[in-house]
Amino acid sequence: MFTRGPSLGMRLFLLVITSILLMYLDHQQGHLQTVRQGLSVAVYPIRLVVDLPSRVLLWAGESLSSRGSLIEENQRLQQDQLQAKVLLQRLEALEAENGRLRALLESQPQLPDRILVAEMLSVDLDPFRHNLVIDKGSSDGLYVGQAMLDADGVVGQITRVEPLSSEAIMISDPGHATPVEINRNGLRTIALGTGDSSSLRLPFLPNNADVEAGDLLVTSGLGNAFPSGYPVARVVAVNRRPGEPFAEVTAEPTAALNRKREVLLVWERTDDAAGDSPMAGDESVEDDTAADAQPAATDPEP
Repeated sequence: MFTRGPSLGMRLFLLVITSILLMYLDHQQGHLQTVRQGLSVAVYPIRLVVDLPSRVLLWAGESLSSRGSLIEENQRLQQDQLQAKVLLQRLEALEAENGRLRALLESQPQLPDRILVAEMLSVDLDPFRHNLVIDKGSSDGLYVGQAMLDADGVVGQITRVEPLSSEAIMISDPGHATPVEINRNGLRTIALGTGDSSSLRLPFLPNNADVEAGDLLVTSGLGNAFPSGYPVARVVAVNRRPGEPFAEVTAEPTAALNRKREVLLVWERTDDAAGDSPMAGDESVEDDTAADAQPAATDPEP
């Protein structure tokens, strides 16, 4: 008995007890956070190697593009740039007018203080879990709960920060909820993920709610989960069911959740940054959403 060591059942029992003890210590007191961060640094080169083939294919595709397609794309970009310049001429006047109105109302502009571009390393589109990993971490100033966007709208928010990389949950994850409001009338509600990257649902709107297909949903800023005013989705269908308290409303995310490789990370404007802004008026106003706030993923319950 002593030469053979403990039996297989005893070994399994000891492993189970050890695992439960480690999970308890990690969940209650975070003792394994340093170990996890160290392992993430060690695994980071492996993530880069795994992502290398897609990077090489993307680079090769761009390098081997035909001259005709490059000329056509260049012309299209020049047209887009011209249209953007025309819009900016009008936006400068609107920005000045908005600054004067905010000064009268003693309200500061809701603009991000800092924006950082990150690249996706991996994406998990399991029906029950929509997570991704980006190549920026705590060394770049990221924090848990930070909003993540692309050029068209909200993508998700950071759930775990490691030294060189971070994990994020997408708004299409079945366990994620985004506080939104209808841009047309300011009606507030919650958009829930469905497990489909092209669909969100709004289950808490009554049948008589003023919502129509085509309405733009933007972040409401409630719960400090996301800065207010960013586009989230556009309503595609409204089904008012007689006898039911709530309508069946579905929306399509404005962000390209399954197509883009780059995302934008935003930091909310701090008091000092707002006070230095020429649009902030003569006196600085206290910012209720400080940049050091670290909101967690929103609970899907209403």
